[in-house]
Amino acid sequence: MPPKKKTVFLCTECGYDSPKWMGRCPACGAWNTMVEETLRPEVQQSGVLPAGGQTPARPVRLSEIAQDGESRTLTNIPELDRVLGGGIVKGSLVLISGEPGIGKSTLLLQTCQNLCKANIVLYVTGEESLSQIKMRASRLGIDRENLYVLPETDLDRILQQADKLAPQYIFIDSIQTMYDPQNSTAPGSVGQVRECTMKLMQYAKTRGVSVILVGHINKDGNIAGPKLLEHMVDTVLTFEGERHNAYRMLRAAKNRFGSTNEIGLFEMTGDGLIDVPNPSAALLSGRPVNTSGSCVVATIEGTRPILSEIQGLVTKSAYGSARRTSAGLDYNRAVLLLAILEKRAGFMLGAFDAYINVVGGLSLDEPAVDLGVMLAIASSYLDRPIRQDLAVFGEVGLAGEMRAVNNASQRINELARLGFRFCILPKASAENIKPPKGLQLLPVSDIKEAIRICFESLEPKEENAAAGRKQDL
Repeated sequence: MPPKKKTVFLCTECGYDSPKWMGRCPACGAWNTMVEETLRPEVQQSGVLPAGGQTPARPVRLSEIAQDGESRTLTNIPELDRVLGGGIVKGSLVLISGEPGIGKSTLLLQTCQNLCKANIVLYVTGEESLSQIKMRASRLGIDRENLYVLPETDLDRILQQADKLAPQYIFIDSIQTMYDPQNSTAPGSVGQVRECTMKLMQYAKTRGVSVILVGHINKDGNIAGPKLLEHMVDTVLTFEGERHNAYRMLRAAKNRFGSTNEIGLFEMTGDGLIDVPNPSAALLSGRPVNTSGSCVVATIEGTRPILSEIQGLVTKSAYGSARRTSAGLDYNRAVLLLAILEKRAGFMLGAFDAYINVVGGLSLDEPAVDLGVMLAIASSYLDRPIRQDLAVFGEVGLAGEMRAVNNASQRINELARLGFRFCILPKASAENIKPPKGLQLLPVSDIKEAIRICFESLEPKEENAAAGRKQDL
């Protein structure tokens, strides 16, 4: 009589295992994350296999380890190379996730096109047929001799074909469709995703092959599968953006070979994804003229200064309680800024609905955008527009004071490059900074002073058709 299969319940967030199902994981405290998984007999009886192969590893002195320089390969997609930290590292494991239809497969094929010039690339698809891949490649103008496409979901067969082909890069689209024949669970389950990723990681590290995975996301916006998946890979990239918006943002949530603060901006066109080398000009295009509720804020994403437009709308509430809505900004942070504006600046917003939107689909989480959000709301509340050549940045404390932010000189230089004439910033950030020619710095100490300077000293004036005429402030 065959032995009864042993099952355990694993937490998809932290990997905690339990012999019975529980509503809440006792290790991480997450709710409804325990899923059932069948253990293989060899897993129950044997210990942990060595990660490097058949020979067990031995301890080595740190001084005896040879230091090899990072071998990187540029993808010739500048925005992707920026987020990766300068290209793809040899033997690395990269995970790219995003919503359906955001452009993950398109980005991968365009990357394959550039890498195939001097390397052999294997593109494994578990979701599309060969004809579908050919149709997309024809639309993108991709036709390379060194690009091989393999429609397969069996990981053992994939690795066998990889051994015969000996590629330098392997693209897996997607990891949720792959399955290990030795695991009896369904593809996409916690056990399958973990085992397949483990085998691919060992293959990448032992053979020096770079493996790029595509990961699905669930309804909560997190990467589908166990949280262990993000810990195993070297780099985690997230593709963000609205499907009805042409711009796509690539962020690095984890990067062992570079910074995690960089972002890349792409524009989706009929011919594929196109780099946007000047994000500030692209995000500010189409900005309304002489309209209240619009403010430009200088923010930093990684090492790149970006100018974003924040819009605020304040309307009389039709119900007993006021409504607050934010898009591109943390909701709790938005409510806190509205409370500061009411308590410290005297704006009675309790009877008004407030709506905040970051134009272009950006998600801003930097404290330096506080001043821009509050001035946009104040502009809509007073129904007085902010002049077009004014930009701001600064963190606002609970007492209404202006706090210093980092990289002030980079923000100021970006404002001067795009032709802005005035900049409201914290006094602490304006110290020892020489403004560029044509840009006047307006340091403030609290939110009341910022509002007074913005709407009293710098009233927006109508443009004069006569060129060269100076307007008095």
